[in-house]
Amino acid sequence: MSVAINETEWRKLKASQKEGPVVMLNLLKFKGKEGMASYLKYMRETGRFIAAIGAEVLFLGQPRELLTGNEEWDLVMLVKYPSRAAFLRMTEDPEYLKTHKFREEALERAVLYAMDEVTVREMIKGGEG
Repeated sequence: MSVAINETEWRKLKASQKEGPVVMLNLLKFKGKEGMASYLKYMRETGRFIAAIGAEVLFLGQPRELLTGNEEWDLVMLVKYPSRAAFLRMTEDPEYLKTHKFREEALERAVLYAMDEVTVREMIKGGEG
C-alpha cells in the first residue's frame, strides 16, 4: 500500500457529473513522529485552501481499538467539500500543490475515498429491488 494516486479512479472523479457535496474519507498512517509533524504542517498550510472553497473538516479522530480487520491507522479524517468540482479546483491550484510535499513526506500509506451521503431509507429502498 502507498500514497500513490489510483489513476483510474481519479479519472472517474474528474469525469463525474455528480453535483452536490462530497465527503472525503482519509485513512492515514504516518512515517513515525516525523511524519506526523509533516502532516500537521500540511494541515496548517492547506487550511486556507479548504476554507476558500467552502470545505470543512467534519471529523478528526485517532483510531484506538481495532475490532475487525488488520490495518492500523494513525488518523481518520472526514472532509466535506461543496462538490467534486470544488475539490478538483483546489487540487489543481499551483499554490496548493506546493504544500503537497508535506503530505508526501508524512505518509507511509493512505486511503482517500470520495463518498456520497445516503440515508438509511435510501439504502433500504435500494435493496428492495
